[in-house]
Amino acid sequence: MKTKKITLVLVAVLLLSTLAGGATAQARQRETVTMWFWGAPPEHQVTMNEVLVEPYNASQDEYELVLEFRNTVDNDIAVALAAGEGPDIVYGSGPSFVAPYAAAGKLESMDKYSEQYGWQDRILAPIYESGTVNGELYALPNSLNTLGIFYNKAVLEEYGWEPPTTIEELEAIMDAAMEEGLYASVTGNKGWRPVNENYTSLFLTHMAGPEAVYEALTGARSWNSPEIAAAIAKSAEWYQKGYLAGEDYINLNFNDAVQLLAAHESPFFIGPTLVFQFATQFFNEESGNVDDLGFIPFPSIGDLPYPLYTLGTTASLSINGNSDHKEAAAAIIDRMMTQDFLVQMTARWPGYWGVPVKELDVNPDDFTGLSREYIIAIQDMINAVNEGHFGYFSATFFPPATQQEFINVDTVWLDTASVDEFLTRIDEVFAEELEKQMVPPIPAPGE
Repeated sequence: MKTKKITLVLVAVLLLSTLAGGATAQARQRETVTMWFWGAPPEHQVTMNEVLVEPYNASQDEYELVLEFRNTVDNDIAVALAAGEGPDIVYGSGPSFVAPYAAAGKLESMDKYSEQYGWQDRILAPIYESGTVNGELYALPNSLNTLGIFYNKAVLEEYGWEPPTTIEELEAIMDAAMEEGLYASVTGNKGWRPVNENYTSLFLTHMAGPEAVYEALTGARSWNSPEIAAAIAKSAEWYQKGYLAGEDYINLNFNDAVQLLAAHESPFFIGPTLVFQFATQFFNEESGNVDDLGFIPFPSIGDLPYPLYTLGTTASLSINGNSDHKEAAAAIIDRMMTQDFLVQMTARWPGYWGVPVKELDVNPDDFTGLSREYIIAIQDMINAVNEGHFGYFSATFFPPATQQEFINVDTVWLDTASVDEFLTRIDEVFAEELEKQMVPPIPAPGE
């Protein structure tokens, strides 16, 4: 009897071992799908893992998504793709990043996945078009990004100012703010000189106008044309008047600027909507000022429409041409191209996940704090873009060398180059890139 019990125990142990071994083997059989992302703060890494990685991995047993957060992701991606390596899902900086890698065969055409998942039917047309190369889709942005005016409602109320809707109103408040000993607006390029292009993009959109910039980007107009020259001159006037944080422009970064805005040192921060993710540190429930931060479109001159938005994106998502798991990579990207993903991410991480859907059918009142303000901004932007009321963020739509030249706008601001010299140089550089077909697809603005 004792021998029989021992035998039964041994059989049970063997059976359990077999089942465990089978489960382990099954787990080991999962194929790894890789994605590299920028080195987001810890709380945002947790959000991305809980909203994207864990649900995807739990949804099936064939693949395991492994997400790496890298502070040097831009350089890492470039080096890896050049070597024919890298992650399955490729994080990029936008259309101008995508085109040369697509031409070199480093990225996979996503046309068949677009047809499979219906991306063209649900993604904003200008954004979808911007991710194409020679008519084929190679990238989809993770989020919309525009430029506008963050304002401290308490500061405006304290001084009796109303949110501006014209350039004249905006400049009048900035003049009055400086008379009160405040910054006209807070911003700066400390540690990141490309902040300069936020202002070139703004002035090109709202003063030169989308049509003039579209013609320049398609080669139908010189960059050194009267409308564009006037816009660059206006940006220099703003800098020299001290409207861009005065002498502290080179001493402030986005965190510094938002902190000053929260501390009532300025009525305005003029910058990209991605700043919402930094603002949560300074406008929050704990500080009792979460309802003080507002966001409005930047005003335009003349008969340009209002609201008008500078159309940009925060990053792009592509599929590595050398990936062994292209189908899985496409399925993961598809999970991120939905309103549901936008809602889940924005509820916890406002500012970086305005997925470029054609329609955003959500109620802002279902959100709290800065997530609500961000949803309103993105909803308004989507509506304007659908009406054709958009201009072009240089980081998204300009070819790389031309983009870099526009970052050098501070040579005009500091009077080391004239507007004519600056734009003549732009014309020369752009002509070379246009001839080499390095200009990304440029969606036409509406009337």
